[in-house]
Amino acid sequence: MKAAGIVVEYNPFHNGHLHHAFQSRIESGADVLVAVMSGQFLQRGEPAFADKWARTEMALASGVDIVIELPYVYATAQASDFAKGAIALLSAIGCESFCFGSEQGSIEPFLRTYGLLESKRAVYEQKIHEAVQTGISYPKALNEAYTSLTENGAGYADLKQPNNILGYHYIEVAKKMASPIRPLTIQRIAANYHDPIDKELTIASATGIRQAFFEGGSMEEIAKYMPEASISILKEFTEAHQGFGSWERFYPLLRYSILRERPSRLNRFAEVTEGIENLIYEAAKKETEFEGFISRVKSKRFTRTRVQRMLTHIYTGFTWEELRSFEKPTYMRLLGMTAKGKQYLNQQKKNIGLPLISRAADLTDPMGKLDIHASSMYLLGMGAMDVKKEFTTPPRYFG
Repeated sequence: MKAAGIVVEYNPFHNGHLHHAFQSRIESGADVLVAVMSGQFLQRGEPAFADKWARTEMALASGVDIVIELPYVYATAQASDFAKGAIALLSAIGCESFCFGSEQGSIEPFLRTYGLLESKRAVYEQKIHEAVQTGISYPKALNEAYTSLTENGAGYADLKQPNNILGYHYIEVAKKMASPIRPLTIQRIAANYHDPIDKELTIASATGIRQAFFEGGSMEEIAKYMPEASISILKEFTEAHQGFGSWERFYPLLRYSILRERPSRLNRFAEVTEGIENLIYEAAKKETEFEGFISRVKSKRFTRTRVQRMLTHIYTGFTWEELRSFEKPTYMRLLGMTAKGKQYLNQQKKNIGLPLISRAADLTDPMGKLDIHASSMYLLGMGAMDVKKEFTTPPRYFG
């Protein structure tokens, strides 16, 4: 059996994701589609809208055959490290290709961009350093350095676009790992990454869908943008948890976590740097709502996403020391599979390059224990009376 991989968050699973899964299978010619999915906290530094088990069920009901969890240390990291974890897992499970959605829609510009940046790596990194010294954010510094090398940009990937940025990093990581996995891309259609819902379309961004829910939209109003299975699973989730995950919901616990520490201790948490711990502490003292808090902290230099990743690590207690101790994934956590996915895993079991874990009790190394702890903190933020769901939930099966 031939497998293709995709890297996802499904926050939540919508019609655009359905299109991506369907086209990925066609483009790759694969028998089995493997998704590496973020767990309870996401790359933009946010608690997941719905927990990883609900999102796994959405995926399995809509064309994905195997769901593997991307460990916390990678799921909440900047793009290059996020890609490093994801590609390592897809390679280890035996995927022949991976397919990402992009604004570009063609793989050649990404390959050309990789060749350019590798040939001018020293110059590129010097330009990034110089741009950062002017006080702009790191993502903006990357773009300025890149633009200066590509001149008019013709024939290269547009790295101002969020999906293109991630796509480039997937390719960069795969090349540097010397992985045989083949990169593919499909055009992102209808809605862009941050777009609000457009009532004239049937595809919306996950951002737009979440925004609509939080602004009081009903399931019926959102239904046209999501597969029927996703709506049904979200209904069950919100009934069980009285709503969805967000920083607004988690903020009382986050605020306590910040104020419990002195500013001199906040800087031990991963990604907290350059004195921003003082601003975070003062903002937490003054603001009782998350939006007011984040507005005081974010800036051109410290983007909302960058700050939210710091907050995620403060909330979970993840330190710089722990971050520096991890080099590569040490296992694969199976979250769910279809009958076809089970067949593939049985066929590949002697060739899988990492231990395949299906029970939380078997996650005994530091990376696995971190995942369990982060999941417990997510469940606590969602108001769970019992945070042992990590141990009592088996991989989801869709037969």
